[in-house]
Amino acid sequence: MRSIAIMNQKGGVGKTTTAVNVSAALAATGVKVCMIDLDPQAHASLHFGVEPQVEFDSVYDVLVGDMKLRDVRRQVNDNLWIVPAHLDLASAEMELAGVVGREVILRDKLAEDDIGFDYILIDCPPSLGVLTINALTAVDEVFIPLQPHFLALHGLSKLLQTIELVAKRLNNRLMLSGVILCMYDGQTRLASEVADDIDTFFKQAQAKPTVWSNAQMFHTKIRRNIRLAEAPSFGRPIFEYDPHSNGAEDYRNLAGEILCQTR
Repeated sequence: MRSIAIMNQKGGVGKTTTAVNVSAALAATGVKVCMIDLDPQAHASLHFGVEPQVEFDSVYDVLVGDMKLRDVRRQVNDNLWIVPAHLDLASAEMELAGVVGREVILRDKLAEDDIGFDYILIDCPPSLGVLTINALTAVDEVFIPLQPHFLALHGLSKLLQTIELVAKRLNNRLMLSGVILCMYDGQTRLASEVADDIDTFFKQAQAKPTVWSNAQMFHTKIRRNIRLAEAPSFGRPIFEYDPHSNGAEDYRNLAGEILCQTR
C-alpha cells in the first residue's frame, strides 16, 4: 500500500483539486483508493458531493473521539472511498493541544483499519499545524502541488524543512516523492523558468542524503482549465463532469505516472 499526503501551506495552489482528481483517476484504473479529507474547509468532501452536515460523523470524530475510520468512511465511486471532513475540524487543534501523542492519532487509527487499500491519499489543510503533522506521521510519501511562480520557491523551502523535521523526530519512513505543477500556462516564460529551477533543484538534491533526494517533478503539468474550477460546484471529479477536458487528460496522465513510480 502507498500512503501519500498532498500538502502545501499556501492555499489556492491546486492542492484539493489534485487530491480529489488523482484519487478518482487512480480508482478508475482498478486500484482501491481511500482519500482522507483533513482540511477543515471540507472542500475535498464537497468535491465528491458529500455535504458537511452537522449530524454526520467525520474525521473529526476519529481524531477527537473514539470512532474508527471504517465507521465514518463512505464509498463515493467504484474502488473509491472518502473519510470526509467537517467544519468542526477547525477546533481540533485546540482540543488536541493537551492530548499526549496527539501527533500520531491518525497513524494509530490507520494501523487498526481492517480494509486493504492500494492507495491512501490525505488532503492536508493549508497550514503546518497538528492536522498536517498527523498526516505526515501517518504516511510514507508527500506530494507537493505548486504554482509556477517565484513565490512558490520560497514556500517550498519551508515545506522541506517541515518534512525533514517530521522525518527526523516522528516518522523515519517519510520522504518527498513528487512535485506537481498546477495551473500551468506553458505559453509564459515565467512558468517554464520556474519549472526548470525546481527541476534543477531536485536533480542537485540527489547527491545529498535528504528526505527529498529521491523526489521528482512529474512530467505531467496540470494546465489552467476552467472545467477544473467548475467541477466542485457539481460535486463531481473532473472525469464525471467533463471527461474530455484538458484537466481530465492531465490528471489521467498524472495518475499513470504515479502508478509507474518505483519506491
